[in-house]
Amino acid sequence: MDSHTQARLSLQAGIIKALAHPTRLFIVQELNRGERCVCQLTELIGSDMSTVSRHLSVLKNAGILADDKRGNQVWYSLKVPCVLNFLGCVETVLDENARETLSLQNTE
Repeated sequence: MDSHTQARLSLQAGIIKALAHPTRLFIVQELNRGERCVCQLTELIGSDMSTVSRHLSVLKNAGILADDKRGNQVWYSLKVPCVLNFLGCVETVLDENARETLSLQNTE
């Protein structure tokens, strides 16, 4: 693998790593419904504001979210909604795995 390919794959892995947490996946799914302020997300998630802010920061630094400061509040939105295509693919893998497991159980 050449250095350019390795660097590109490393960047891709960083984006996937940013998504690799249940709370961050929830945030992405929730922002698909529309922009939310940190206070709304904190209430929906049920964690303290500093924890939610840390998750938002990870997603923003990965280029997945955009933010907009309005007065004392920061509002977040999906910067690249196409990330939902990836999550749809993950759901397809889960469905296929469930079908295979069911099929194996039926043959036993």
